[in-house]
Amino acid sequence: MSANGPARGRTPALSFPPPCPVPGPDGPWEEVQERIEATGRAVVHTTWGQWLTPALLDPGLRTLLGHDWPRYRQHPAAAGRMTLAVSRAVLKYTAAAALQVSAGRLDLAYLPGGRPVLRGLGADLRVSLTHTDELIAVGVSTAGPIGVDAESAGRRISFGALRRHVCTAEEAELLAALPEEERTDRLLRLWTLKEAYTKALGHGMRRRFSAVGFGWDAAGTPRLAGDTAGEWAFATHLVGGRFLVSEAHRQEAPAGAPGGPPAPSPAEQAGEPVRLPSTAPPDAPRVIVFPGRRGPAQR
Repeated sequence: MSANGPARGRTPALSFPPPCPVPGPDGPWEEVQERIEATGRAVVHTTWGQWLTPALLDPGLRTLLGHDWPRYRQHPAAAGRMTLAVSRAVLKYTAAAALQVSAGRLDLAYLPGGRPVLRGLGADLRVSLTHTDELIAVGVSTAGPIGVDAESAGRRISFGALRRHVCTAEEAELLAALPEEERTDRLLRLWTLKEAYTKALGHGMRRRFSAVGFGWDAAGTPRLAGDTAGEWAFATHLVGGRFLVSEAHRQEAPAGAPGGPPAPSPAEQAGEPVRLPSTAPPDAPRVIVFPGRRGPAQR
């Protein structure tokens, strides 16, 4: 998109190493803990097959799922039960590694729109969950909002059908000038970046993607339009040679630091009021429905 470099006065870009592979509940988790200590955030990825058996055979599964246990037991489809159990297991184990506590001690709830949050122990840890096909990715942060989203890198999507829903006018114009293969790749990256950003805000796809603009600087780093202070940082990684995983993060000052957390950027001004979390994932409808995508409470 835009090839403009960072604005003067912009805070230094955050470094985003590739997500950590975690093949099962036993980890390894050391790298997650090291990243939390060094940067305040970490993203992990795994697959259903690697976690399915140890998660479902865990004698502590009921305790691990907590308030999600009735939903797990009552789900009419076996695939839905497995999706719920494994994705929540990966999320809780990742959060537990970041906090260095037992996963069963964590209490998971949901904000309006489906964003998962921790209550009680670990309530200051921000979490984000995404899954597509066999991939699961989780982001955790002690240093500000975080959002993650994933999509198959080989997915074929229609630029003509999605441009008005996903792109700003400037983004659509620049994408239209690209060769088809490059256009599809850039549109997928743009889509996952916007999902990650709105997840970090807690809005999910209830917010119009065409109202959120992105550009890429000369180094290929994605930038949020209107974020002149450089409060937000973004990255997209190719994972396992098959999946794009995008992450969004806003660095906040530590609690008690002079000035406190930064003020919302212009792109955030239309946000919704904060509401108390619920233990049940809401079934809120999405503004845009893309073929093959899951609702916010399921992702």
